[in-house]
Amino acid sequence: MAIPTYVNGQITDSVTQSNLMVLGSAPAMAQAAMQQSAAHSTGIMFQNSVQAQQQGAISAQAAANLGVMQIYSVNSMAAAASAAKVARSDTTSTMLTLLVVLAALNRI
Repeated sequence: MAIPTYVNGQITDSVTQSNLMVLGSAPAMAQAAMQQSAAHSTGIMFQNSVQAQQQGAISAQAAANLGVMQIYSVNSMAAAASAAKVARSDTTSTMLTLLVVLAALNRI
């Protein structure tokens, strides 16, 4: 105790020691806060990485689905295209005329 006061010496020593304890633990607390912040940032980074992988997998699955749908629809699209060609041409009327001629000749 440096200066004599009206307060009991044990009380001033206690207050002084608690102040010194706070000052002594401040660097450790700052280091702990910094490490906690770094750990949180690393966790967010890993979460973003997982999210990006999930989105990539979803996109790949959608592309595969679209490819399979196109592969399965090739035959039906070809049939639709040929039906449209036949509908636009005069093949049906030619076939009908041929049928009438053959029926007239009693060949059917």
